[in-house]
Amino acid sequence: MEIKLRLAKLEDAQEILNIYIPYIIKSNITFEYEVPSLDDFETRMKIVMEKYPYIVAICEEKIVGYAYAHEHMKRAAYQWNVETSIYVNEDLKHQGIGSLLYSKLIEILKIQNVQNVYGCVTLPNENSEKMHYAFGFQLVGKFHNTGYKFAQWHDVGWFELHIGNQKEQSILNEVVSVDGITEQVEKILKS
Repeated sequence: MEIKLRLAKLEDAQEILNIYIPYIIKSNITFEYEVPSLDDFETRMKIVMEKYPYIVAICEEKIVGYAYAHEHMKRAAYQWNVETSIYVNEDLKHQGIGSLLYSKLIEILKIQNVQNVYGCVTLPNENSEKMHYAFGFQLVGKFHNTGYKFAQWHDVGWFELHIGNQKEQSILNEVVSVDGITEQVEKILKS
């Protein structure tokens, strides 16, 4: 199976949403209860794509997975941190698509000057936990009974990966918008 990666476009919203829908209606991996409208989903994508990478995996001209990073917290002091999300077509799990997406996402975040990457994972979720550990993430916190879905309380684990390269802590480079590094992003996604 040949997988190609590229940055998402707004025209991809319906295909991406179609991948996300089963996670909403069948799993506790996301805590959303209702499927967002296409307009709402496009708005979410626009907000992410203003600054951060939103990547799609394509196989035989069909989107089969996606990953993106977004602002971790609103306050200025957190601007070097991101939270990530990754979803793969439910029929194509365990074929390396998620790992490919995550590896390229992290490469891009490094050249954007991001310092810390966070993954929020509903626990237990053996596959996601293994993937985060394989990329070097550490479990830094666990919220007990924090999400209620499908008549059950669920724990959430916060995973952290430091990817920063700042040598001088008093002078931090700003996080670069993904639009400002398009050529580098394209090289990463094609490599």
